[in-house]
Amino acid sequence: MRYPSLIFDFDGTIADTLSAAVGLYNQFADENSFRRITPDELPRLRDLDVRGVLEDLDISKRKLPFLLARGRRLLKNNIASLPLIDGMAEILPRLRENAHYFGILTSNASENVEAFLETHGLRDLFTFISSTTKLSGKHKHLRSIARTFSLNPAEMLYIGDEIRDVRAAKKAGIAMAAVTWGFNSRDSLAAETPLHLVESLEALVDVIIPPPVA
Repeated sequence: MRYPSLIFDFDGTIADTLSAAVGLYNQFADENSFRRITPDELPRLRDLDVRGVLEDLDISKRKLPFLLARGRRLLKNNIASLPLIDGMAEILPRLRENAHYFGILTSNASENVEAFLETHGLRDLFTFISSTTKLSGKHKHLRSIARTFSLNPAEMLYIGDEIRDVRAAKKAGIAMAAVTWGFNSRDSLAAETPLHLVESLEALVDVIIPPPVA
């Protein structure tokens, strides 16, 4: 096994939550006199990290915990209706066969992730689901996961779709597969130099499952 311990981000990596997240943000914007996100500017925002997005939308960092908490609560109401990333239902069982530990580290609420996975019949694949209430600090949680399960960081792979995921994996000393189908753009992820830059699910399989010996 190339990476016996696989840890996934959730939003944008497993679940196709981008449209729902933008819709929730625009609801907040209307309630709090923030600037709405238009479809035309979304590609530009995908090039930015979290700090850049907040600055672009002129949102104080102090308001972020409130927005995240409210977003998680509202997302719970329609989590079962959100789609998987296309093809993920077929790929995850294949990857699970090649991993001893199969987990999720997310900024979403654990109960939201649990409900989503149960709806799609995927909960039993995962060894654990770990949630952090902050957008920063994922590196600390990756290290904690390694300690909790006595994992070798050299054998762990974190799979995520955001700049902050790449930075967290590097701080934790863990290999990173940055997937381009989520929030951040391919170019912005490439600029962070992840160990693996993955542009399709089959490419992710190639990273994780060694080719057969001739």
